[in-house]
Amino acid sequence: MGICDTLLAQSDSIPVPREPIPNQLLRTRNTLILPLVARSIETDWSIGLAGSFTFRFSHTDTLTTRTSNTQALALYSLRKQFIAAVNGTTYFPGERIILNHQLSYSYFPDKFWGLGKDAPNKNEESYTFKQYYVYLHFQRKLKERVFAGLVYEYQRLLSIDYQPGKLFDQLAVPGRYPYHISGAGLSLTYDSRNNAFAPDQGGFLQIYFNHFAPLFGSNFRYTNYVIDFRRFIRIYRQQVMAIQAYGFFNSGDVPLRSLASFGGSNSMRGFYDGRFRSKNQVVAQIEYRIPLFWRLGAVGFFGVGNVGDRMSDLNFQEIKYSAGGGVRVALNKKERLNLRVDYGWGLGQSLSNGLYFQLGEAF
Repeated sequence: MGICDTLLAQSDSIPVPREPIPNQLLRTRNTLILPLVARSIETDWSIGLAGSFTFRFSHTDTLTTRTSNTQALALYSLRKQFIAAVNGTTYFPGERIILNHQLSYSYFPDKFWGLGKDAPNKNEESYTFKQYYVYLHFQRKLKERVFAGLVYEYQRLLSIDYQPGKLFDQLAVPGRYPYHISGAGLSLTYDSRNNAFAPDQGGFLQIYFNHFAPLFGSNFRYTNYVIDFRRFIRIYRQQVMAIQAYGFFNSGDVPLRSLASFGGSNSMRGFYDGRFRSKNQVVAQIEYRIPLFWRLGAVGFFGVGNVGDRMSDLNFQEIKYSAGGGVRVALNKKERLNLRVDYGWGLGQSLSNGLYFQLGEAF
């Protein structure tokens, strides 16, 4: 693991005596590069390289502008999966403009159990997909903590290899052949979080829609609606309660890789990401974060959620639960960038569980 700090200093054509400036005022950029060993239910163990670049446009603007960040990783798993991704958030001076970006390439042997909330374990089938993905979100400040935005999303499914005559064909799953989607939409965001990686105060509420249509070059016509609410409450001696309520809804002809994908390392931990797939999903989760000593911390989490083809299916029938705990290791204490180790149990039609090694908090 290597850490490289870049210090910004002004140069003068004529030397002028000046008072020494404390180093911490000059550290507007920080780069962290490390070999990464990760694990999730979907990948088993994987190895690769991860990098995190945090920066500010000015060392004097520390009160009104949060630290920008870009993270990059390349991972290869024991299941012969390969993922390369770059994502991050750039906060321009005064947070007048915010840019979120995510770019990725995946070659991914995966699993499929069917569609809907009732997908028995016996249905499990293997398939492999290869895809590119692009997500851009440009936001402009309307007033303090309130932002309006433009969203663009592109996905190209280069190939998909599945078992002919089995579930994909029996259910006539849209997107079981190579395709691409392209869509644009609008967002409205309220954001008072005090940190990019692990907030301990503030809230976040984002609502957006994204419309995919041939007008934008998409093979499928549908609209995606998302609402994401988060609240971070400092309880006692830097202990934090983090709460998230998340809704993901679709209308129209939605292809496989754009359906709601239940589970994963950030939501309903303990469930395989995609264990349940449908047009719509709702999830609520809570996490309690406790600092211990040195760079170590501990968390406990609990979640509840469901999926459904129709809004009326998002009810308490066959509801799913997630519970677990983990530890945190601060890789960058100043910016609160943590290595996350979680173990989660998924409770639904049957018990599932898994261990996660990840970079950054779940939400």
